[in-house]
Amino acid sequence: MKIMLIGHRGYIGPVAANHLTRALSGAEVHGVDANWFDGSESEAFPDAAFASQRRADVRDLGPADFAGMDAVVALAAVSNDPIGKEFEGATAEINSEAVLGAARAAREAGVKRFVFASSCSMYGAGSDSFRKETDTLNPLTAYARSKVATEVGLRPFATDDFMVTSLRFSTACGASPMLRLDLVLNDFVATALRTGKIEVLSDGTPWRPLIHVDDMSRAIEWAVTRDGDTLVEVNVGSQDWTWQIGQLAKDVGQELGGVAVEINTNAAPDNRSYRVDFSRFAALAPNHQPQKNFAEAVAELAAQVRGMDFGDKGVRESRFIRLNVLRGHVTEGRLDGHLRWTEGG
Repeated sequence: MKIMLIGHRGYIGPVAANHLTRALSGAEVHGVDANWFDGSESEAFPDAAFASQRRADVRDLGPADFAGMDAVVALAAVSNDPIGKEFEGATAEINSEAVLGAARAAREAGVKRFVFASSCSMYGAGSDSFRKETDTLNPLTAYARSKVATEVGLRPFATDDFMVTSLRFSTACGASPMLRLDLVLNDFVATALRTGKIEVLSDGTPWRPLIHVDDMSRAIEWAVTRDGDTLVEVNVGSQDWTWQIGQLAKDVGQELGGVAVEINTNAAPDNRSYRVDFSRFAALAPNHQPQKNFAEAVAELAAQVRGMDFGDKGVRESRFIRLNVLRGHVTEGRLDGHLRWTEGG
């Protein structure tokens, strides 16, 4: 099976490539990426897991780029709410318009399966009930709106010859050769190790489902091999990995030996709070359910962070925060305001 990962040099890509080559006999994984974050990879980046890698912007991909592929996994994205707020135009272009263009090109090239890395953030401000796939969406940010727009745009593409799967992932976390520290669990572990305490910027009450990047890769494996409906949109995660942010900080602190936790109880309310129903994913993919142990995940992440070079930077000022890297590229003229490489980039 030949699989193309669009955005393979992001946080998820290297972990997914490692998993797919190990889990699927004879799998051949190819990667294409804009390479915004070159220099952030660890020595563990799995170059050997890729049959090919090349630099290209997802906005420029056409049918020839997907020739011979059996499945395409769209990971490329402006990856979180702060970046989406600062680069709203690029967020819509890349996360939605370009992904839909890639789907169109892949279908024209004869690809049979298209997997979209979507997000549970599209539920926005939740209620006391657990959000199901059939519930009304309430995206609160440019990032979340882009995910909704892509899912809606992909629906007409689904046919017997072009199977579409939108994986509504919980908030990602865990160790990766392309580590991000602008994710809540990763931030808590890194700041605990660097400062000796965990600072929660919100009042700690919002609910958030989490999923380890290893378990995201298991879901991707399922999506590129599944049978059944031509179109599936499904919440991916587990109830066991759903926390209120304040309790998550306390649990991380406990796993790291009793690190102190400071919660900003005077913070303005964070409406990005939601709990999610994962029963459909459990029914559709019983052999690809999340398996990661929380204590193991924190220990692995802590070991990686201890070996990282922050220079004289704090965690939130470091190159492991994606927005910092993109701002640097734009300030130095390597990327333009739409996050395209310039002639000097």
